[in-house]
Amino acid sequence: MRRYLPVARQHFLAALAGTSVVVKSLSAAVVLLYLLSFGLDTAYGLGVTPGYLLPPNFWVWTLLTHGLVEERAWGLAASLATLGAAGRLLEPLWGALELLVFFAVVNISVGLLAALSYFLTYVASFHLDYLFAVRIHGGLGFLGGVLVALKQTMGDSTVLKVPQVRMKAVPMLLLLVLALLRLAALVESNVLASYGFGLLSSWVYLRFYQRHSRGRGDMSDHFAFATFFPEILQPVVGLVANVVHSVLVKVRLCRKTVKRYDVGAPSSITISLPGTDPQDAERRRQLALKALNERLKRVEDQSAWPSMEDDEEEAAAAAKADSSLLPEPGVAGKSPSQESNLISFQDAPAQL
Repeated sequence: MRRYLPVARQHFLAALAGTSVVVKSLSAAVVLLYLLSFGLDTAYGLGVTPGYLLPPNFWVWTLLTHGLVEERAWGLAASLATLGAAGRLLEPLWGALELLVFFAVVNISVGLLAALSYFLTYVASFHLDYLFAVRIHGGLGFLGGVLVALKQTMGDSTVLKVPQVRMKAVPMLLLLVLALLRLAALVESNVLASYGFGLLSSWVYLRFYQRHSRGRGDMSDHFAFATFFPEILQPVVGLVANVVHSVLVKVRLCRKTVKRYDVGAPSSITISLPGTDPQDAERRRQLALKALNERLKRVEDQSAWPSMEDDEEEAAAAAKADSSLLPEPGVAGKSPSQESNLISFQDAPAQL
């Protein structure tokens, strides 16, 4: 294990070197708070405790700091890897400021939703541990947000080849793994809550509220809520999601999807949805062309066998070329007047 640590450290520093000051500052804060956790209870003072977030305490600063608090080595590694991946894959597309906004939105939403869920659990059970013994902290919420953003930008990319796992399936697969670990009592409930609410809040933000060159949000079909689930469940999930979206539109928490028709197009009517980015469409087109080229290459490699007809044609062409170089029998003995243009070295005078 120790021999892999320098290699991992080298790769992490190389990945961090190409990021902005935002990612570097967040990574430094995570490392600093992890070191302080050996002497201080950072999860108590900087993590979200549901009972202290509610009145009369109002520890509202914990909504901004809980995503930076790690007390275990695996949590520290996961947070640093998440920040590094966000800096390398998302920051070039969004910019440093948008990445910082995304980090703040996801962490604040995770803190509020998790605190609300534990408060409702307390109301149902009247156990004070749900209010004052739970510490919500760590980077799993932001990890869920980054995975949702990667599903949006590079969902067709292959993460594992055997078995084949695409990026668009990773968020729900990890949620399933954490749920199984929770059922086996191997992880605490705050781990599952942080990651689950990170998935939900990041999707809502990217779907409806993120600002970009085409307006707000991403209303494309490949980023619908139902696409997070297996295909057999997508019709049912899509129906429920549409009902919820209609209710949110009526209470004016979400905007209604508006279709735009370009009737001035010369060839056909162009329909565009607000939130669809032409760069994202170009990216999907390039991925489709790449996959098509690879498939055609495999087909050509399988069919590129030498045929007997080609061999016979090449042999006939070679024999015809050789026969054209030989003189014809009638021409060789025609007359002595046709002399060769070659110079004979026997007629040349000897050098002194």
